[in-house]
Amino acid sequence: MTILVTGGAGFIGSNFVLDWLAHAGEPVVNLDKLTYAGNLANLASVAKDARHRFVRADIGDREVLDALLKEHAPRAIVHFAAESHVDRSIHGPGDFIRTNIVGTFTLLEAVRAYWGALVPSAKQAFRFVHVSTDEVYGSLGESDPAFSETTAYAPNSPYSASKAGSDHLVRAYHHTYGLPVLTTNCSNNYGPLQFPEKLVPLMISNALEGKPLPVYGDGRQVRDWLYVADHCEAIRKVLDGGRVGEVYNVGGNAEKRNLEVVHTLCDILDRERPRAGGHRALITYVADRPGHDRRYAIDSRKLQVELGWRPRESFETGLAKTVRWYLDNAAWVANVKSGEYRHWIEKNYTERIS
Repeated sequence: MTILVTGGAGFIGSNFVLDWLAHAGEPVVNLDKLTYAGNLANLASVAKDARHRFVRADIGDREVLDALLKEHAPRAIVHFAAESHVDRSIHGPGDFIRTNIVGTFTLLEAVRAYWGALVPSAKQAFRFVHVSTDEVYGSLGESDPAFSETTAYAPNSPYSASKAGSDHLVRAYHHTYGLPVLTTNCSNNYGPLQFPEKLVPLMISNALEGKPLPVYGDGRQVRDWLYVADHCEAIRKVLDGGRVGEVYNVGGNAEKRNLEVVHTLCDILDRERPRAGGHRALITYVADRPGHDRRYAIDSRKLQVELGWRPRESFETGLAKTVRWYLDNAAWVANVKSGEYRHWIEKNYTERIS
């Protein structure tokens, strides 16, 4: 009994692999292309674990996919592999189309061929879990109800449009071919091992270096924040007990404005690493990004009612754990902040300073 995880060296994927081996114990074949955000250091603790096999490859490589499926005969696929940063999709949408849409299509074709050849009992038990985002639903007004699984898609960035396309492909492969799929749409994740281009680790890293804390626009954009370990548990629940063909929204029950997140981080750092004048003095407002969605909110009642999942961490406890992890793992942060990363920060933020 084995599962195949795609994108398992990235932020959420590596947290899932570690969580899976700790809780389920079932062997994992981990396929990752190791682009800028994929990091084998995330998996250092299982480098010698016989239950974990890492394969460096692209989900768009059909030959590799066919060989892995034939060799390991996984009972399930958990599909994380994706380009996932809105700002990068604005600067270079092509990679997002190639990976998120064409790559998912190639993976689905390989899995469809593999699944179709299984014996009836294995075919019935097989599952394909597609991990997606709440951004496919578009933007909410201040008083609009939260996104549910039946909310119409209205993606507003190349990233969210490419993820919406992959969601539609997964759905179509179930309805057309009978492939036993499940899709999860999650809110903003945060926690250990997150590449420091995203809001939470970027603010922590900059604050510790005394650099400006760049906040887009007025900082009043609202997101629902989900601690990554809670997300991993939700995916395990969906894989184990979710209804085939269904979509499950995963949220942290923690709607916060971006500026509120930054303020909370600053206050935690003021306690942990005091700085003259306080860390809030580093906040710098920069020009907003194009098409910036104003508010996301997730209604995860379906997941809670059907599968008994609820987030274990509050926003405050999860953020405190996250800050502590980054403080305790300065070497990891230093290693991921490569020349390419510094170039990216300069390209995306320096030019926005207002």
